[in-house]
Amino acid sequence: MTDQELLALWRQGDAQAAEALFERHFDGLYRFFRNKAGTAVDDLVQRTLLGAYEASDRFRGDSSFRTFLFAIARNQLLVHLAKLRGVERIEPERDSVADSAPSPSSVVHRRREQAIVLQALRRLPVDHQILLELFYWEEHSGAELARILEVPEGTVRTRLRRARQLLADEVTSMQASAGPALSASDDLDAWAKSLRDHDSGAD
Repeated sequence: MTDQELLALWRQGDAQAAEALFERHFDGLYRFFRNKAGTAVDDLVQRTLLGAYEASDRFRGDSSFRTFLFAIARNQLLVHLAKLRGVERIEPERDSVADSAPSPSSVVHRRREQAIVLQALRRLPVDHQILLELFYWEEHSGAELARILEVPEGTVRTRLRRARQLLADEVTSMQASAGPALSASDDLDAWAKSLRDHDSGAD
């Protein structure tokens, strides 16, 4: 069944349809939150799915349900980070996850290369981190990313180039103090993709 069909059944109270949707999208949502939310990952996944249900009457099918879901996930993340900082809202084009939350303790147990890239991602403005992770880990298209970030598709391409440069700069800065880990900034694409399935569950 399609996501839309399962969502329609969920609206009618079908618990099995809700479970099927949850299982279908859990891994992607978990990847989205795991390097941003620490121990709150599971709660934010649940909140995202509940938010999707509550907002389902506004889903018109002009994008995929997956895109709709990640747009809600982004909003849930921004609310979560604002609460951590004790502010009404954060500026996702300026503020980073590292500004709001401590690093996951599991980072210190991973390979140094992975730790550096993950930490560098966390130092980027939130929307830049979201953009890179959804692009590399979830393989969203430019159009899908534009819907999630609520910007024109042309802006996504510009931001993607900027986000990659910022990531390279952060990695270079961290390497200066930690010693060389990545052979060159050109390796960042490969490293970003390789981190998709790294073992980074919340502690």
